[in-house]
Amino acid sequence: MFLYGGYAKHAGLGFEGEDGGNSSLDWVSKRRGGVLAHLERLETQASRSRKKLEEPQGAQAVESSLRTKIRKLRNLRDKLRSEVKQRQARVAVRATSVEPDQTPEISEQKVWERNGENVKAILQAYRFTGLSGKLTSRGVCVCIHTAFEGNLLDSYFVDLVIQKPLWIHHHSIPAFIPLKEISAKYLQTNIQHFLFSLCEYLNAYAARKYQADQLQSDFAAFLAGPLQRNSLCNVLSFTYKVDPRGQCFPFCARLLYKDLTVTLPTDVIVTHQGMDTLPTSWDEQRASHENLFRTKALHQVFASFTQREKLDTSLVY
Repeated sequence: MFLYGGYAKHAGLGFEGEDGGNSSLDWVSKRRGGVLAHLERLETQASRSRKKLEEPQGAQAVESSLRTKIRKLRNLRDKLRSEVKQRQARVAVRATSVEPDQTPEISEQKVWERNGENVKAILQAYRFTGLSGKLTSRGVCVCIHTAFEGNLLDSYFVDLVIQKPLWIHHHSIPAFIPLKEISAKYLQTNIQHFLFSLCEYLNAYAARKYQADQLQSDFAAFLAGPLQRNSLCNVLSFTYKVDPRGQCFPFCARLLYKDLTVTLPTDVIVTHQGMDTLPTSWDEQRASHENLFRTKALHQVFASFTQREKLDTSLVY
């Protein structure tokens, strides 16, 4: 207290006696409070800036981790495919090495038993790639597990009867999957190709359905109307806004998947609702949206809209 009073007196502030001492203390207290408040504001701003810098780094780390995981799974898939081909080659060599005079001794039942063993071997090799199965009294029941972006989705089964010819006793494949065409093409000649082709169709369908479901559940605020889709989820149409809170004219999108084994659309049409001719900037935005829908999963496109909205909001504040 003596120091503050002495400082004020030497500074020529004109504070004397008891009242002068109290006034000097009030002045110093107010000055110190202002400095502390300013420091708190600076710390808050620094914390916000640090979080903004950490968010992209965290996203990059997650993306890098996912890419590494995908690369490992693809390597594993290629390795398993190679093992299956080698096993089939050994089986073919054993079949051709039988002496001509021994051929009649191999009964038809033994041939189909050997085919059953081959199917079992294929299922064991593919158990990490979405296929599993078990032997039954008639043959083998194959289960196909679908997945997309690391998310396990629906599972389907095909109950095969190992006789001559091979035939399907029962299955849970959706009616819009071309099972008859796939069976006619591969079932009697290449069981491995039959299962691989069926997996392609089912995984692509499950992925398209998953993307549409994610759009409806997680990004409903962007939709200006209901999402329209067919049972195969290879035709999607919807109206959307880039800013869910804005009053801008919405875009209309139509996505067509001509190839039923793909997860990204082959044809994309985006138009601007309510306007025949667009300003140059809006037409550029429409074209960029078409490119996004062709190259990214549907829900990832709208996730990018959300990130852009957050960035715009942070710039305002």
